[in-house]
Amino acid sequence: MVGLEVLHLKCHIGTDTLSLARLGCRRVVGLDFSAPAREAAGHLARQCGATIDYVESELYDAVEAVGGERFDLVYTGIGALCWLPDIRRWARTVSALLRPGGRLFMREGHPMLWALSDPRPDGMLMVEYPYFETVGVPLAIRHIYVVHDEPLASPDLVHFNHGLAQVISALMEAGILLTAIEEHDTVPWNPLGDAMEDVGQGEFRLRNDAARLPATYTIQATKT
Repeated sequence: MVGLEVLHLKCHIGTDTLSLARLGCRRVVGLDFSAPAREAAGHLARQCGATIDYVESELYDAVEAVGGERFDLVYTGIGALCWLPDIRRWARTVSALLRPGGRLFMREGHPMLWALSDPRPDGMLMVEYPYFETVGVPLAIRHIYVVHDEPLASPDLVHFNHGLAQVISALMEAGILLTAIEEHDTVPWNPLGDAMEDVGQGEFRLRNDAARLPATYTIQATKT
């Protein structure tokens, strides 16, 4: 990572962005559409003595916001793709941001996990939502993974799932060569209540027969 110019897409409050900066990257840029999140990220970076450039922009406008073909590494973390309606447009954006030979690294919630229903009283796991990309699923989320007492003031959202093959095919079509993919049985929050168990280091796994559920996946890829 030393000496690389790195972009964190959909950086939110910048915790992963800060980790990238601490790895010795020459320059780190975080991009997010949310002004409050960007402000929180900047405050965190200043508290930690890190030099990070934060840019407010919609993801699909990233090239116009930060410039094209300039990054050695584009990183995206869990919970980024589920807000995007068009995975092919995302892949084209990533490709346009990377220098030739530049790399993508991502970890994301598995589309199988996103397709499951909310925790049920009987503990049964049910496939309720689409696995593949659709026009989006309207949801009302009263509480999120961060502990809070009052329900969210604006609970309505639209969630988009993208099948694993759809993500890989989109990258290939955009000129990004897949070099590694792994599926994992853990996820860094508890999405299924009592059906999950804490396995340490902030990760949760299905309590009974964890091999039934791929919870996250990681992809490494290089722009050809």
